[in-house]
Amino acid sequence: MKKWVSFLLSVLLLLALFGCGSPVGTQGGNGSSGGASEQMFLTIATGGSSGPYYTIGGALAKVYKDKLGYNASVQSTGASVENVNLLKAKKVDMAFAMSDVVTFAYNGQESFKESGAIKDLRAMAGLYLNYVQIITLKDRNIKSVTDLRGKRVGVGAPNSGVEVNARMVLAGHGLTYDDITPDYLSYAEAVEQLKNNAIDAAFVTSGLPNATVLDLMTTADVEIVPIQPADVDKLAAEYPFFVKAEIPAGLYNNDQPVPTAAIRNIMLVRSDLSEEQVYKLTKTFFENLETLQEAHNAAKKISLEEAGKNLVIPLHAGAEKYYKEMLGN
Repeated sequence: MKKWVSFLLSVLLLLALFGCGSPVGTQGGNGSSGGASEQMFLTIATGGSSGPYYTIGGALAKVYKDKLGYNASVQSTGASVENVNLLKAKKVDMAFAMSDVVTFAYNGQESFKESGAIKDLRAMAGLYLNYVQIITLKDRNIKSVTDLRGKRVGVGAPNSGVEVNARMVLAGHGLTYDDITPDYLSYAEAVEQLKNNAIDAAFVTSGLPNATVLDLMTTADVEIVPIQPADVDKLAAEYPFFVKAEIPAGLYNNDQPVPTAAIRNIMLVRSDLSEEQVYKLTKTFFENLETLQEAHNAAKKISLEEAGKNLVIPLHAGAEKYYKEMLGN
């Protein structure tokens, strides 16, 4: 009997020890340290498996595994809106998202009206621009955004940043979903539907180039629908995260640059990760930026000098510490 009691006490002691060693601590709203231990499991929310988020996220997970010894993995998702909700629920630790969705989440607008503002969102880094690429086929005779009226249009996957900015771009041209036949499609699904003549155009908002658009070019004559600078200015007056941009000549067999709108991407991080850990995550990210750039051309537009500037939400304290150390500001 004594041996049995001793065994039970030993088991209870072990359970108590493991319970005290939880991987993540409770911290302040800006990600202050609070004495938390380092979390060795890391999940990065990305996007569809054919998009830049997933490609760059996969390379980043490998960097964190190789350099920091983390059990790091990526999760394919519907992208920005879903990623923010996963981060809020603490089902992922880092997430890619577009600035428009992050703005709405932080302020409790659009897709986040019912759930309310998420004020503990924190940024690790500003990334590259996502370009609004409205793709169609040349035989559809769609030359402007207003030509989408009455057409079947892929507007992005459900709970994606693509779908959010599709609605905004259409609204900026006096259109709503009542004026088109919207189809909620991922990049890959939209391209397949264009190939099958099931839709007439699609929003493919991403970094450049988008692999699915390149794939479509191998079997069809692709055309990029322009968004004129004056129309981007109108959008930016209401939504300051929109900026004027151009899709370079030759990228998609286009003879001339195509004017469009763009939105900056942000790497989000859980606010309750310690300052020390997010400092390490940020430092390792930039010390291995070349590896990410080799994974996808879009990452070539990520700049250490700009990563901590002009963000729509506060920086995590650990990221802020790294930028101050490197840039002195």
